[in-house]
Amino acid sequence: MIKTITDALYTTRSTAIFLALLLASSHAYSQCPQYRKIAQAPSALFNQPNPLELTRQHLRAGKRAYKSRDVGCYKCHGKKGTGDGPLALSFAPPPRNFTCAETMASIPDGQLFWGIKHGVPNTAMPAHPALSDEQIWQLVLVLRGMVDKD
Repeated sequence: MIKTITDALYTTRSTAIFLALLLASSHAYSQCPQYRKIAQAPSALFNQPNPLELTRQHLRAGKRAYKSRDVGCYKCHGKKGTGDGPLALSFAPPPRNFTCAETMASIPDGQLFWGIKHGVPNTAMPAHPALSDEQIWQLVLVLRGMVDKD
């Protein structure tokens, strides 16, 4: 029970510090690698490599889609793909951290394509059926380029 104003301030400050630490430790970008059990893409697509060449044209188009309001990847995954977008803290599990080399090495191109096209059940990742296959493969090129090389 709170008896004095000093007790109330102490309790409020302690709660604020706890919440700040909790939020800081829950950032998606601090999770590397990110382990998840998700539905696998159909076997015909799962291991399919990206059919597009890594060209400036494809990268520019993919970056435009990533940053666009319609697709809005950055809103969850962040501008640099670390999973720290403005909406990230409202999701469990948190958005993928595309900069994590270990995580990204475990996800084939076909699985990334499938997740973008159809969404990922039990996560906040929505389906993007309005995107053409070429646009999705361009996004996959962009996601692969976000991986930390260190």
